[in-house]
Amino acid sequence: MIETESLILDKAKFSDWKEMYCNVWSQPESAKYMEWNITTSEENAKIRIMKTIAFQKEHDTYLVYEKATGKAIGFAGVEKIEPYIYQEAGICLGPDYVGKGFGKQILQVLIQYCKEEFSAKKFIYSTREENRASNQLAKSLGFTVISSVPKTDSKDGHSYNLLQYSLKL
Repeated sequence: MIETESLILDKAKFSDWKEMYCNVWSQPESAKYMEWNITTSEENAKIRIMKTIAFQKEHDTYLVYEKATGKAIGFAGVEKIEPYIYQEAGICLGPDYVGKGFGKQILQVLIQYCKEEFSAKKFIYSTREENRASNQLAKSLGFTVISSVPKTDSKDGHSYNLLQYSLKL
């Protein structure tokens, strides 16, 4: 478990399926800049939470819970890409939880986690060029752009640039 001022990052439980379905997985706004499709039924949400639980057993990925309510409101994680170099493995919040400073809290705590747990020396953060909020977040924390990679969205086939940011720790 990882804590911030307002959030808890922890491993998923089966009982989280409904909140994740309602708050995140069924929301087109949540999937807009992500490489996953929305979940369209409660049955599919139950299957998705089971897959999430299995995935989280082998990865540093978590659901994000709002401390004030205990509700599951998103997900986040990190992964090692080279010795002492880590990157975020996706940060996603439900649309009702965007614009409250939660993304900044998540990114800051993931960076701190990598420094403390893995002695990370560099942290990579990637976001689509058109995702203004995520780009502003990276800049506000002192990240610098290191590359722009042309990509194709697997959901609708449109082209976009993936900006990769780096922060020396």
